[in-house]
Amino acid sequence: MLALLTPLVLLLNGLAAGVLFGTQLGGFPYLASLPVDRYVHAHAFFGTRYDPAMPLCLVGTVGCDVGLAFLAPEPAARAAFAVAGALATATAVISVTRNAPVNRWMRTLDPDNLPADFTDPRRSWGAWNRRRSLLTIAALVVNCAALSALL
Repeated sequence: MLALLTPLVLLLNGLAAGVLFGTQLGGFPYLASLPVDRYVHAHAFFGTRYDPAMPLCLVGTVGCDVGLAFLAPEPAARAAFAVAGALATATAVISVTRNAPVNRWMRTLDPDNLPADFTDPRRSWGAWNRRRSLLTIAALVVNCAALSALL
């Protein structure tokens, strides 16, 4: 089982970290530069592309890390997998409570006919996205350290 979970956790965590790192390098700076109507359209477009895959990567990372925290033969590796799992769990919590609701809301809006009480969510969404990006990248670093402890 260890031989299956270690590469799988690195794959899933690496995909999640890569996507979130990409949002920090280009995705969010692009969204932040757009006028409001174009931002709403672009955010809705991106949300339909990432939402199906990202939850699977994050939940898979957490599941693999939990399993590895129990199965790893080295105490240092078990502890590191547990920490990585906690970091990935924090990412998932932020995603579910802060970012995903905005993503779903954006898909319901008509960019050409925004509600009169529309409040631009970019500042808050971007701050939470930055936090979850850092947490996911930290989880990947810790998962790599855990793997090193096994070698």
